[in-house]
Amino acid sequence: MQPFTTLKAGVLALSLGILTGCGSKSAPPPPPVPEVGVVTISSQNMPVTTELPGRIDAERIAQVRARATGILLKRLFVEGAEVNAGDTLFQIDPAPLQAALDSANAVLAKAQAELAQTQAKSDRYKQLVAINAVSKQDYDDASAATLQAKADVATGKANVETASLNLGYASVTSPISGKIGEAKVTEGAYVTQSDATELAVVQQLDPIYFDFTESSTDVLKLRASFDKGQLEKVAPDEAKVTLILEDGSTYQSPGKLLFSDITVDPSTGMITLRAEFPNPDHVLLPGMFARVQLEQAVNPNAVTILQRAVALNGNGTATAMVVKADNTIEARTIKLGDAIDDKWIVTDGLKAGEIVVVEGLQKIKPGAAVKTTPFSETEQ
Repeated sequence: MQPFTTLKAGVLALSLGILTGCGSKSAPPPPPVPEVGVVTISSQNMPVTTELPGRIDAERIAQVRARATGILLKRLFVEGAEVNAGDTLFQIDPAPLQAALDSANAVLAKAQAELAQTQAKSDRYKQLVAINAVSKQDYDDASAATLQAKADVATGKANVETASLNLGYASVTSPISGKIGEAKVTEGAYVTQSDATELAVVQQLDPIYFDFTESSTDVLKLRASFDKGQLEKVAPDEAKVTLILEDGSTYQSPGKLLFSDITVDPSTGMITLRAEFPNPDHVLLPGMFARVQLEQAVNPNAVTILQRAVALNGNGTATAMVVKADNTIEARTIKLGDAIDDKWIVTDGLKAGEIVVVEGLQKIKPGAAVKTTPFSETEQ
């Protein structure tokens, strides 16, 4: 009986050992706290930029017109070329105009001869009337004839000057420097001074204008923001003006704002503005459509957030993950303003000093605890 008792005790001890071992097994460790890259929200001066459509306009446009009547003999320029002020563009037949000048000179010479004759006669009669050698009436007639001859000479000189100007107008010159377009007439055409026949158009393209419009409603809102102290004004000569071309590219040279119109178009409710851009390579041509980014004001306390830290829902709602004081996550709905470079301007929902998650968003959810490390933009 003793061996059986010993065996039974051993089995019982083994069973107890197995149960004791099972009861002492440790629980699995908790998952590690996710590490995220964060930035602290701060306020800063940010430009308030508006993007507006408009068209390119030449700074100066000169319609070259005929100022003399006659047959067009020559075109002296290459269409589409650059011309300088004073360059001869067309030659009108000068022969009739030269003949008119010669005739005017002849009439003037005759009037001058008659003046010399009547002046001499008037001078003689002046001496004779003093001694009663001629009548006072004869002297008065001689004086009147002299005055008439002087008037004829003055008229003759004016006619000579007019004929000389008309002869000069036979050589049609460019009034400004710029690029000339197509010739409106060809050699052999009859052009007239009375109708001022259009011959060509010269446009100055450097610098060049960009004319655009802005809603009067937006202007009133902007002024209200100035009055409330929410925004600060930018002087017209300090406003940054950037041109966006039709293909979406940015024009390489910045412009300057020249003026804002003082009237509102009653049919559209828009105000016209004008900017000027350098155009040495003639990339910008009159009539081109473009958009301008105009810096109209400065927000001295703008709150910004990196675009990569914002989630946009299908309904347009923007959300940022904010780290609370206890290092847990809060999903915060925010309102966005303009986008500037890689940042959004936040108009509501965030304030300076709060911490938002920028990197590691896929590892967290609202209410979760996190370990934060500073996010550096320069490392990206």
